[in-house]
Amino acid sequence: MTSTAKRVPIPKNGVDYRGRIVLAPMVRSGECPSRLLALEYGADLVWGPETIDKALIGTARHINPVTNTVDFTRLSSNGAKNPAINPDQRESIIYRLHPEKEGKKLIYQIGTSNPETAVQAAKLIAPDVAGIDVNAGCPKPFSTSGGMGAALLKKPDLLCSILRALVKEVGEPNEIGISVKVRILDTAEATEALVRQLCDTGITGLTVHCRTTPMRPRERAIRDQLRMIADICREAGVACLMNGDVTSRDEALGLITEFGVDGAMIATAAETNPSVFKPKDEGGEAPWHEVVKEYVKTAMEVENRFGNTKYLLGQMIPGKLPAYKSMMTAKSYRDIVKALGHDAELGESASDVDKRLEIGAFEKPKMTKAERKAANKAAAKQAEAAEEKQSEEVQEQPSAAGVKRSAETAGLDMPPDVAREQAPASMPERASVLSV
Repeated sequence: MTSTAKRVPIPKNGVDYRGRIVLAPMVRSGECPSRLLALEYGADLVWGPETIDKALIGTARHINPVTNTVDFTRLSSNGAKNPAINPDQRESIIYRLHPEKEGKKLIYQIGTSNPETAVQAAKLIAPDVAGIDVNAGCPKPFSTSGGMGAALLKKPDLLCSILRALVKEVGEPNEIGISVKVRILDTAEATEALVRQLCDTGITGLTVHCRTTPMRPRERAIRDQLRMIADICREAGVACLMNGDVTSRDEALGLITEFGVDGAMIATAAETNPSVFKPKDEGGEAPWHEVVKEYVKTAMEVENRFGNTKYLLGQMIPGKLPAYKSMMTAKSYRDIVKALGHDAELGESASDVDKRLEIGAFEKPKMTKAERKAANKAAAKQAEAAEEKQSEEVQEQPSAAGVKRSAETAGLDMPPDVAREQAPASMPERASVLSV
C-alpha cells in the first residue's frame, strides 16, 4: 500500500477516524457524563450507546437551560394508560448530549434492522452529531432478537441497504459520515466478502470488533484477520478502526502500527477508568479516587440519571473498599458525595441536583398499586361522564334551519377581506399550537 491510497472524502460536518483513539459504544457505560469524562482525559472521539431507531422516533428535542444539554425526550410509558392521573409526569430522556463539549466529537450509534426507520430516526439527531454509526456487532439478545446488531451479519444485503439509505438520505444532506461496526466472521473468506460489500456503500468508516458473535469479552480477541480487513478498507478509502482488548492509548498506538489499522476503540478499560486515554508521558492512568470524583462532578453537572451514575461507580470503585459498600447503599447524589468523603465540597451542589431530580430527601411519595388502580378507575369514569355530557350538549343544539341568524352571524356586513381571513380553512385565534 502506498501513501497515495484512495480516501473517501470526509464530509464538512463529519470527522476522519484516522489516527483517533476513541471511546467504544457501550450500553449504560456510554451515557453523557462518561463520554465527557473520556474526552476530558484525552479521547479523540466518543461513541454513544446503541440507541434503537424506534426509541428515538417520536421524541421531542429540547435544549435544557440548566445542564446546557440537548435532550431527546418522550413521556414515560409508566402510567401512560391514564396520564390524567399524573399531570406532572416527567418525560423520559431517551438521549442526552452536550453540544458544546462533545457535539463535534460524538458519533451516534443506531440499532436498526430497517432502512426506513433507520433514516427516520437518524434524521432527528443528525444535526447534533458528527456521524451516525450502525451497530452490526452487538451479540446481546435485546439487539439480535429484533434482527439488529450481530444478526445483521447474517443478512449483508439488508445491512448494505441500511447503510446506503443512511448515506444518501442522512449523511449527504447533513454533511456527516456514516459508518458501521461489525464482528469478524468464522472464516477470513467470509469476513473479506462482507467487508468488501460494506466498503462499497459510501461509508467513511468501519470498526471491526476482533471477536466472533458467540464470543464474550472474557475471551481473548482474535486479530489474525485484522490486517486483511485494514488492507481492504484502505483500498476502498474507508477508515478502519479496531476494537477488542485495547486497554490504553499507548497500547492502541502500538496495535495501530502492528496491524496497519487507522485507529482503535477502548471499551472495558475505559469503563473502569476513563483516564486510560492519557498517554504515559502526560501522566497516564490516574488513581481511581481522582477519576471517581471527576465523574461524580460531571454526572451532577448534566443531571445524569442517578441509577446510571451508581452503576458506573460500581465499575470504577474497587469492590473491596469501604467506599464501594457505602456507595451501593446510596439513594441520592448527596449520599454519594458523603460516601466518597466530598460532602464539604460537593454536598450543596448534590442537594440541588437531588431536588431537581426528586430523589433522596426530595423524592415524592409514590402511589401503591391499589391507589394507582383506584385512580385509573376514577379517571376512566370522569372521562366517560365528560363524553356523555358532550354528547348530550350536541343533541340539544338547535338545527341550522330553526335558527334566525343575525347579520353579524351570517357575515353579511363583513368586508370581503375580513371574511376571507375568517374563512373555514383558516385557524381561529384560540386554536392550540402544536410544538414539534
